[in-house]
Amino acid sequence: MRTEITPGQTSDYLGFDLVMADNLPRPSVLLADRGYDADKIRDGMEGRNVLPVIPMRKSRKKRIGVDRSLYRLRNLVERRFNKLKNARRVATRYDKTAESFLGFIDITSIRLWIRHLST
Repeated sequence: MRTEITPGQTSDYLGFDLVMADNLPRPSVLLADRGYDADKIRDGMEGRNVLPVIPMRKSRKKRIGVDRSLYRLRNLVERRFNKLKNARRVATRYDKTAESFLGFIDITSIRLWIRHLST
């Protein structure tokens, strides 16, 4: 798992390179929402032999299909983010520095992961 903080007004795909660095294990599928529909991301993932499952934006000229059965699995990711935001400290961002905020996100993620393993 990798976490990074970007400014709130920044588009999702601008922080993509920070999270998907080459030093991580290679995924086989990338499940993402329309915010990540960019040719640069699609080409980069296909160059790494990763299947991008990203619905296309409405403004896209070239039509690209998406595997709906795989895309439904993205619901699991969204539910995990929802559980992460249930931690009051994450949702309200009481921490003054980015390092302490990221640290608490990591601690909360580890707690959720351990809870998942114990069930």
